[in-house]
Amino acid sequence: IGGNHEASNHLWELYYGGWLAPNIYYLGYAGVVTVGGVRIGGLSGIYNRNHYQLGHYEKPPYSGDDMRSTYHVRELEVFRLLQLRKPLDIMLSHDWPQHIAKRGNLQMLYWYKEFLRDQINTGSLGSPPAALLLSKLKPKYWFAAHMHVKYAAVVRHDEEHATRFLSLDKCLPGRDFLQLVRFEGDNTEAKLKYDLEWLAVLRSTAPLFSAHRGRVSLDPTSTLRETGRNDLVPTPDELDKVRELLGGDETVPLNFSESVEAYKEGQEIFAPQPAFVENPQTETFVKVLELPAAFRTQVRSDFKPASGAAAAPANPAADAAPAVHSMFTPAPLYEEMDFGDD
Repeated sequence: IGGNHEASNHLWELYYGGWLAPNIYYLGYAGVVTVGGVRIGGLSGIYNRNHYQLGHYEKPPYSGDDMRSTYHVRELEVFRLLQLRKPLDIMLSHDWPQHIAKRGNLQMLYWYKEFLRDQINTGSLGSPPAALLLSKLKPKYWFAAHMHVKYAAVVRHDEEHATRFLSLDKCLPGRDFLQLVRFEGDNTEAKLKYDLEWLAVLRSTAPLFSAHRGRVSLDPTSTLRETGRNDLVPTPDELDKVRELLGGDETVPLNFSESVEAYKEGQEIFAPQPAFVENPQTETFVKVLELPAAFRTQVRSDFKPASGAAAAPANPAADAAPAVHSMFTPAPLYEEMDFGDD
C-alpha cells in the first residue's frame, strides 16, 4: 500500500493496483487479494478530513498542494471496502485506526513517544475511516506503520472476533521494523490471486468515481441515483460474471513493465516532474474487467462530475467535511511528522 512519502505519480498509474517492480505488488488506492487462501485487504494513504469526501482531482505533474492531497484517503475507497462481506485475514493501512493506541500498552508507547499523549487523549491520533473499517470488517490482523514505533494491540469485537494490531518501526539500524508472522492458508500454492468479491465491488461502484474537486455524495439516495440499486454488495451472479471475465483464472498476471526510464546513478535528483504516463497494467485491467472508459482514472479530461457531486469550497480548510461517523470526533492530523528519531 502507499503512505505519505511515496512516488504518488507512479502509484496513480496503478490506481487499481499492479506491479511496482517485478516482486513488489501494490494493492492500489484500496484493494483485496488472496495468497494461498489468505485474504489481504489494504487502504493506501493517510486521513485528512479536508479532502476525505472529494473526488480524485489531482493529476500529474502535481502542484505543491496536490502532491500532498493526492495521498489523502477518499471516502469512495472506504465505501468500497465496506461492501465486503467475506472475512479478511489481514488488513493493511499506513496510519493507525483512530483510538487503537488505547487497546495496547499505553505506558510503553508514552515511554517511546511521550508527545503522543495529548493526541491520544483528544482522539486526534489515527484515522476515523480506518477505525470504521476495523469495526465493520473485523480482520484477524491489522498491520500499519506511520508512527515510527513498534506497537501491538488487541481489539475484541465480540466473543468470537478479535483483531490483533501491529505497527512496526522505521526501517533503520537497530529498530524493530521487521517481524515474521505465519498464517494458515488453504494448502494451495502461494500464488497472488485477484479477489472476486473485490472486483465485483469495483464494477458495481464504478459510476460513483469522480476525478473532480467536488464533494462526492455517497448517501443511500445518491448511490441509488448513480448506480440504480440500493445494495452494492456483490450478488452471486456478479461474482460469476467476474470469474467469467477472468477466464476462470484468478491468478494476478506477472505483467510488470517499465512505464518510465528508471533512475540511473549520477542523474539529477531534483528533476522536473514527468507528465502522466499510461500504465499497460491498468489498461489491461480495465479491458479485462469491462470497466467503463471513464473509470480509467488517469484520463481526467474524460470525466464529468457525478450528479450528486457538489462544488468544493474555495477554502476546504475553512469549510471542512462533516464527521465520518457519529462515534468519531475528527481533529487535525499533522501528516508531515518529524519525530526527530532519524
